[in-house]
Amino acid sequence: MPRETRPSICRFCHANCGILVETLDGRPVRVTGDRENPAYHGFTCAKGRRLPEQHAHPDRLLTSQKRTADGFEAIGSERAMDEVAERLSALIAEHGPRSVAIYVGTYAGPHPATIPFSIGWLLATGSRMIFTASTIDQPGKSVANALHGRWLGGSHVFDESDVWMLVGNNPLISMSGGIPPANPGRRLREAKARGMQLVVIDPRRTEVSRFADVFLQPRPGEDPALLAAMVNVVIREGLFDSDFVAEHVAGFAELEAAVAPFTPEFAARRTGVAADDIVRAARVFAGGRRGCGVAGTGPNMAPHGNLTEYLLLCLNTLCGRWRRAGERVPNPGALLPKAVPRAQAQAPRLASGFGEKLRVRGFTSSAAGLPTSALADEILEEGEGRIRALLCVGSNPMAAWPDQLKTRRAMEKLDLLVTLDMKLSATSRLADYVIAPKLSLEVPGLSHSMEFLEQTYVAMGYSEPYAQYTPALADPPAGADVIEEWEFFHGLARRMELPLRLYPVRAETGVLRERGDAIDVDLSRKPTTDELFERLMAKSRIPLDEIKRHPHGARFDDPPIVVAPADPEHDAKLEVGSELLLRELADVAAEGAEPEATPTRPWRLVSRRMPNVYNSSGRDIDALHHGRRYNPAYLHPDDLEALGLAEGDTVRIASDHASILGVATADATLRRGVLSMSHCFGDAPERDAQHREIGSTTGRLVATEREYDPITGIPRMSAIPVSIAGTRDTGATS
Repeated sequence: MPRETRPSICRFCHANCGILVETLDGRPVRVTGDRENPAYHGFTCAKGRRLPEQHAHPDRLLTSQKRTADGFEAIGSERAMDEVAERLSALIAEHGPRSVAIYVGTYAGPHPATIPFSIGWLLATGSRMIFTASTIDQPGKSVANALHGRWLGGSHVFDESDVWMLVGNNPLISMSGGIPPANPGRRLREAKARGMQLVVIDPRRTEVSRFADVFLQPRPGEDPALLAAMVNVVIREGLFDSDFVAEHVAGFAELEAAVAPFTPEFAARRTGVAADDIVRAARVFAGGRRGCGVAGTGPNMAPHGNLTEYLLLCLNTLCGRWRRAGERVPNPGALLPKAVPRAQAQAPRLASGFGEKLRVRGFTSSAAGLPTSALADEILEEGEGRIRALLCVGSNPMAAWPDQLKTRRAMEKLDLLVTLDMKLSATSRLADYVIAPKLSLEVPGLSHSMEFLEQTYVAMGYSEPYAQYTPALADPPAGADVIEEWEFFHGLARRMELPLRLYPVRAETGVLRERGDAIDVDLSRKPTTDELFERLMAKSRIPLDEIKRHPHGARFDDPPIVVAPADPEHDAKLEVGSELLLRELADVAAEGAEPEATPTRPWRLVSRRMPNVYNSSGRDIDALHHGRRYNPAYLHPDDLEALGLAEGDTVRIASDHASILGVATADATLRRGVLSMSHCFGDAPERDAQHREIGSTTGRLVATEREYDPITGIPRMSAIPVSIAGTRDTGATS
């Protein structure tokens, strides 16, 4: 039969690369980059090129599953919705709406209707127990932004900047985190060719650090001390934008006093980075006319993640990295609502102490949402208000959440666990129902998630108003009973007779935008996905019909939008003197200049990205793992030798909380004393002996009730003190 090739959007991860998909008899057989795409220019990564293998994977679920006394049995999607709705209704009637919670993971992001439907359904039940990956990923961004305030003219973007700083992020591998995801390697080469100065701070000499003009390799967990010293240099040497600070900034004197102890010499002793290099990094960053500093996942998972992000915002603000009146906005939006930027600050807002109050550790909702690290406790803690039902969307908590052993106990205690999953993952094997979803090429899609990222975090996402729509290009396998995630929540709402209202995802950072309206759903008739897109994107700057006219994606630059002058009566300022976070900085200073000493756990375990996996997805595709399905325990070669280890040896990695097995692997890019492993690997504890086939779950090493942030609840998930020892152990759980 003839093959058909059509443009589409890759949704293996969040990057939304423009691709060409070849289909044969309705099934995808080949994926390549789309050279006609004006943003990605033919780029796609190894993961995207393996979408056909993902769709045809032998472990893929082609019908939903129900747990029985003898294991799992197939169940039709309509019957599954009947039974789940009945059980949820009974739980709510007996224990109240708060007994039901949802957890939305990163794999829900690329599907525009999934999050509005799942959250809309839960709110309709009366529950507010919404948990997401943001509080175990990069919660510091949201908290710091709340305490600092927003600049409503927008930040500088990568493609126009002459200086850029990356702290603990590696966009060439993660496809986000400071360099636009649309062909980041090409954009970085173009930026360097026009003279951009790049500062990279990371315990590992990452792929992006090869392009750095200044590379600092600190001890893990010491980003606050390093950034505070850079702020110290900028203030002491008068490198800041004095006019901008005088007009738009509050708390300068408090910040100046707080960073005074962090001299380059003090920070050098603490971080292991030469004082002269710290000074040079500060001067290079402050010397650019346009630029921005951006942090990644690792610094947020390490201690003082909120403080790290806040100090970065302070650096950006001191250096005036915000767009002024009369300047053109590079990305006024395409699928986002129209930008209405103004050259003024929006005052700081509450970072916590509002919304739902949890029963453990005094947590409330925060600017990053409810603390996911406390969700297992909310399931295990007896008494009124205990969570008894959990619905997991686009997620695999057993691999992703901190404290895997506690997570396991929580999952087993639930009265009802429902996952929406393409396979029987470690979490889904514990579920009562596993709803089998359609995969990305089987459903329509939009590049909405990455455009939204540009307005969620400072200087991330697209640098230009780009958008693409794709229809469904492939059919599910013959005989499959698979549905879209939104259809599941539509079905629950209809069966439970709940009035379903959708709330379009709102941007909370960056330029001010028009607000979208809530959408009431007619449950008497199930809409099509395209009809939902029309309603969800009703306030987009570019009509969806116009975006559909460009199957390869397009830039929508006209008409240009410029930053308006400030309102005459405005008096809000950006706050660089947050009492809460500067008190935390004082605590860091009080620890002294010597690095943290833990003689029995001398190594620091840090997280890292791997190019051919996306969290727990991709590691079971043969063409991606190349015979290495585990997450190696990377160490500097000299550290391997000092430990008496050889490449490929099994090692036991132990924190004060638990231990895991790993496969020792040499990596000369690491700072000595650092152990580097990817998270979201491994499986249930009883499968530890298979660590060479499935990897190990670093989250098991983390205790959620010790060393946690009081606002977001995130525990110490990176820069973890550990010991390393060779072992012949085949995998006893501890």
